Amino acid sequence: MPMSKHIHVAVGVILRNDTCYITQRSADVHQGGKWEFPGGKIESGESVFSALQRELQEEVGIAITGSNPLQEISHDYGDKAVTLHVHTVADFTGEPFGKEGQHGQWVKLSALVELDFPAANQAIIAALQPPKDA
Repeated sequence: MPMSKHIHVAVGVILRNDTCYITQRSADVHQGGKWEFPGGKIESGESVFSALQRELQEEVGIAITGSNPLQEISHDYGDKAVTLHVHTVADFTGEPFGKEGQHGQWVKLSALVELDFPAANQAIIAALQPPKDA
């Protein structure tokens, strides 16, 4: 039985006040139609921050000047395994939009739990929720 492909992905949680910018995956790709935090594959020899800069420019048209590590998540979908290197991004120029034709929107952090995300993203959503006693 062949081992599933393992991919390292840089994920940007683009923040503005109590909202973040998310995009919807194309129907014809893995986990199609679900919402996601923008980002993409880390190329060989590339740092997480460099990959984030490149991917967020390509996908949502913003130039990031800083990011902070949030968490690292490994998830096996069966057909592929991913390690998500998740960073929060609040330092950027430009206004994010679906540069590749994908739908994108700003969503309140508290509303993320109501949307359909890939299973690997559930830990990110949990980490972004306001404290219960707030």
